[in-house]
Amino acid sequence: YEWSFNQLKEAALHHLNFQIYLLNLDVVLRDSSAYNIQFNEGRPIFIDIHSLKKYEDGEYWNGYAQFCENFLNPLILGSLKGVRHNNWFKGSLEGIPTRELNKILSLKDKLSIKVLIHIVGQAKLQNQNIKNPKDSEKKLKNIKKFPKSSYLFLLKQIKNWIEKLQFKKSKTIWENYKNEHTYDDNEFNEKKIIVGDFVEKLKPEKLIDLGCNTGIFCEIALDKGAKNVVGLDFDENVIDEAFKKSFNKKLKFLPLVSDLSNPSPNQGWMQHERKGLIERFNSNALIALALEHHLIIGKNIPIIQFIEWIKKIAKFGLLEFVPKTDETVSRMLISRKDIFENYNELYFEKKLSEHAKILKKHKISKSGRVIFVYETL
Repeated sequence: YEWSFNQLKEAALHHLNFQIYLLNLDVVLRDSSAYNIQFNEGRPIFIDIHSLKKYEDGEYWNGYAQFCENFLNPLILGSLKGVRHNNWFKGSLEGIPTRELNKILSLKDKLSIKVLIHIVGQAKLQNQNIKNPKDSEKKLKNIKKFPKSSYLFLLKQIKNWIEKLQFKKSKTIWENYKNEHTYDDNEFNEKKIIVGDFVEKLKPEKLIDLGCNTGIFCEIALDKGAKNVVGLDFDENVIDEAFKKSFNKKLKFLPLVSDLSNPSPNQGWMQHERKGLIERFNSNALIALALEHHLIIGKNIPIIQFIEWIKKIAKFGLLEFVPKTDETVSRMLISRKDIFENYNELYFEKKLSEHAKILKKHKISKSGRVIFVYETL
């Protein structure tokens, strides 16, 4: 639920490729959980060895329904409907149920033979199982063995289908950030230098970039000595672009989809099964550039709460303040009443200094943007 479409797609293909490889060695997977895949240096890896078991002659793909819910259905939702899977997956930890997806697909969507087989047909069988469970049990007992060649064919068929899926994309606000930000070239280059110097001095084991966009500063951080970088952004399109960069260059950079005003919580069984964002992403250092105004102005979060929240994430930080004189904030305030009386550089610096030692302060734009380098107290 924090992956972009293409991250989920690559994870699905990796899972299928691994299954094909195993089946040729007379080994299969007991399940098809998306949580058994993680990303390392931009590439998916399989992490649950306990899922492996010996293949039994004639057995069916036990994880088929789970694969559909965890991988195929979310990808179909994005490909056919242009709907992101993230919030649905976050609210339903086992993915998107086939019966629910079937209800929202149009007749035109269902004209595809693959959709008919894997979505419509499977949903129909599930409905029959609910209505007549005893009849379904009888059918299962009489079911014929599934040849290994058919098992391999099914895996390869779904793999070929997923390889062709593309997200039905619509333009988002921040995907052209590198061309549309409010800095001139000199100011933007200065920002890159500040990030590079900050990382070069610390050489953090783990750095987190809040509002990473396409990962421009994440890549600079890696070049300057950060060992691992996690980037978070609410815009799925820019995370997809960041992931492509991470995948193609094999970077130690993990971009993830996250609305920082509503981050992933502790959830699942006893709220311990899946840890929340803060619990998983404590870091040595953080970058939060052009972020605070989206939360303070955009989400009405008080400055003091924003600072208290951000100091929990890392000891050292690079934090940009964007004043009301900046074009971006001015646009945000056009259609709403300005209720942010204390939103100014002096008040922001005062509140930050109550929680952190300000090591440096850089004025980086004509509009008055400031980057604070700090160490939490």
